[in-house]
Amino acid sequence: MKVTLSALDTCESSFTPLVVLELAQDVKEETKEWLKNRIISKKEDGGAQLLFRPLLNKYEKETLENQNLYLVGASKITLLLGAEAMGLVKECNDNTMRAFTYGTRYNFKDFDDDNDDFLTMAECQFIIKHELENLRARDEKMIPGYPQAKLYPGKSLLRRLLTSGIVIQVFPLHDNEALKKLEDTWYTRFTLKYQPIDHIRGYFGETIALYFGFLEYFTVALIPMAVIGLPYYLFVWEDYDKYVIFASFNLIWSTVILEVWKRGCANMTYRWGTLVMKRQFEEPRPGFHGVLGINPVTGRKEPLYPSYKRQLRIYLVSLPFVCLCLYFSLYVMMIYFDMEAWALSLHEKSGSEWTSVLLYVPSIIYAIVIEIMNRLYRYAAEFLTSWENHRLESAYQNHLILKVLVFNFLNCFASLFYIAFVLRDMKLLRQSLATLLITSQILNQIMESLLPYWLQRKHHVQVKRKVQALKADIDATLYEQVVLEKEMGTYLGTFDDYLELFLQFGYVSLFSCVYPLAAAFAVLNNFTEVNSDALKMCRVLKRPFSEPSANIGVWQLAFETMSVISVVTNCALIGMSPQVNALFPESKLDLVLIVVAVEHALLAFKFILAFAIPDKPRHIQMKLARLEFESLEALKQQITEFSAECNVELDHRETKDSFLILHPWKWMGFIRHPWRPCKREGTACFGHLPTFWP
Repeated sequence: MKVTLSALDTCESSFTPLVVLELAQDVKEETKEWLKNRIISKKEDGGAQLLFRPLLNKYEKETLENQNLYLVGASKITLLLGAEAMGLVKECNDNTMRAFTYGTRYNFKDFDDDNDDFLTMAECQFIIKHELENLRARDEKMIPGYPQAKLYPGKSLLRRLLTSGIVIQVFPLHDNEALKKLEDTWYTRFTLKYQPIDHIRGYFGETIALYFGFLEYFTVALIPMAVIGLPYYLFVWEDYDKYVIFASFNLIWSTVILEVWKRGCANMTYRWGTLVMKRQFEEPRPGFHGVLGINPVTGRKEPLYPSYKRQLRIYLVSLPFVCLCLYFSLYVMMIYFDMEAWALSLHEKSGSEWTSVLLYVPSIIYAIVIEIMNRLYRYAAEFLTSWENHRLESAYQNHLILKVLVFNFLNCFASLFYIAFVLRDMKLLRQSLATLLITSQILNQIMESLLPYWLQRKHHVQVKRKVQALKADIDATLYEQVVLEKEMGTYLGTFDDYLELFLQFGYVSLFSCVYPLAAAFAVLNNFTEVNSDALKMCRVLKRPFSEPSANIGVWQLAFETMSVISVVTNCALIGMSPQVNALFPESKLDLVLIVVAVEHALLAFKFILAFAIPDKPRHIQMKLARLEFESLEALKQQITEFSAECNVELDHRETKDSFLILHPWKWMGFIRHPWRPCKREGTACFGHLPTFWP
């Protein structure tokens, strides 16, 4: 029997708040009442059937900080049926992963009517977000109280409210008790230990857990490079000819770690249920605009924008702008080399100790300028990508990542390529690489964690004073938490975190035979990065909504591309070494041909190795194949049952036709009781027999 919310749900006057909804200060009362009714109404009436109440009741004192703040929650039955509607995958009692259904809930591991932890808090908040986003306009032509805010049937109300400025923000609340337990096992004690990835996933969701899992895996994978590179640095620092073996190891290492990560990622996401989770239909992103039309897929009215106009914007505006930024980056690089030449000439003239320190100043200044340019370009890239008017969020993210990666790669590594292959100054290359790597790591730690944490602590003190100033009888703990969290910075996703690791991977892999100590500095940075990022997620920024993920997405391709480039650069550096040049004293053409041949052979070996290592472990492949087989068998059974039902109904119709011919007095009853339509929508079969049929 199909279970509905109206049959089981109950009205709860007090509930555990999971999500906060903040409205603008000047929102009209009729708008508030309309929004409240849509949120708490039953599903059959077009509502979300969620629990909803203001932060303060009408008898409590309102201030600018707390007015128009509302708490949203959900009953257990609402969350379970929401999990079924979204296709959340959970572990069954037979250790397989299947999409959760309410009717078979007792077949799932750890499910019990008294167990409130079957769904993680991150999943509960994700379900509430999904229900709010699925509030659709019905007969309303506009938002009540705002005639200019037009509504169209089938469109998301929450997105329209956000773009209209009526809803300021929607964010999930922290669970202080669960957060404290997570912090105790994660970062409060600075010890060398594995992260509680499953607990991170339960609290923040799969996307963030995958980032921290990749950060941990990448750090551990760097340890062999650091251990091998340290003695090379200590004992053969000036003789980089001996780094050929180290560079060869790096070529294999960069391939193996990425392939092994894909297997580990598949293990994690299968255990979490996101590897087999069906992809949700992607709605247009909030900033998308165009001429109102009919979507041929959904049949709903929504803005339509011709793709050729978007392509014109990309190729006639965005591409020239990116090229101009790349040219400016190269121009700044040449200024840096002029500064290096000036510092070197000054040192050669005086030969004092302070001028030897001055040799590092141009690299430090250039590293700081690189960070500033990267951040300024990021804002420009976001503006351009938004102006290109991409319909889907995934397309927007892919174009943004491409723009940022191209600029950051050239901005960070162009000077190193120029020193290595044009100037051929290995001493300057080592100095520049070390300075750029260390300076960028220090700046990132300060800008991303330490400065925001200091500002957040300062704001926390101000909020405590305002709470103490309130004389009203309120839940001070909840009030303080909501007011504090609403002013926190918004977590913008894992983009910047993966970008930082991508650039670090480039510093480590591209010129490993020149500066083998880069891996050691990367390991030290990542140990502190884990703790600073954890602090940022738990105490500095708003808690983000969970986002299901099966892998790290386009970043896997970015890292693999960097790995291919590292093969080319390391082969070229080895070919430039005096030791290898001595083998071809007469013909440099032979040397070039040999280097190119070796580079092609290594790339071929790299791709063969990538092909030979399956992306998913054998046992995961077998479980996925078994699940697909069972799904097909279930579909066949449903089709068979449906066909049998239709055949029975057709047989009944033929029998009835014969009966009416033989018994014409029954025609009157047949007219009074017409055939009822079949319960299965979209079918051509006849309905069930009328009630008078014997």
